[in-house]
Amino acid sequence: MRALTALALGLVISFGAVASAKEPARPTTAAQIDYRGFSNLTAELTQYRAQRLVDLARFHRLASDPNTLILDARSRDAYERGHIANAVNLPFTDFTAESLAQAIGDPNRRVLIYCNNNFSNNEPPVILKARPLALNIPTFINLYGYGYRNIYELGDVVDFNDPAVRWVRTSAN
Repeated sequence: MRALTALALGLVISFGAVASAKEPARPTTAAQIDYRGFSNLTAELTQYRAQRLVDLARFHRLASDPNTLILDARSRDAYERGHIANAVNLPFTDFTAESLAQAIGDPNRRVLIYCNNNFSNNEPPVILKARPLALNIPTFINLYGYGYRNIYELGDVVDFNDPAVRWVRTSAN
């Protein structure tokens, strides 16, 4: 009986080895996803980002330079429902080296960013995100990581109905 059990177990193990030998090994994400690199980049940016937060008045002063780009990384739908005047939309989910180069051009160009959590309204098209997940953070990190170093972020929380914000409604909310 033991010999029969051992033989059956051996066949099962052999069959499993043959079956797995026929299946090609699936690649892992290790070659394409670098969490440690992301974590290091985030740590590197802590002080840098803190020095690049600007109030609304300075945001608009910087925006008055024709070589400055206001980048709105919210969804296309949110952007179309309202945005800061003269902002260009490139949804965060569309960030690639190519799309950023097309939208921004020169990597030394000044880029101003803002997002939902810059607004006190908490109504469409600027519904607040969870604070640690506010889009300002990954937008800043990604821009920097793609080589754009001249980034400034709106550091104020404002009401988009305030004329000083220069909010443009482009479709019904």
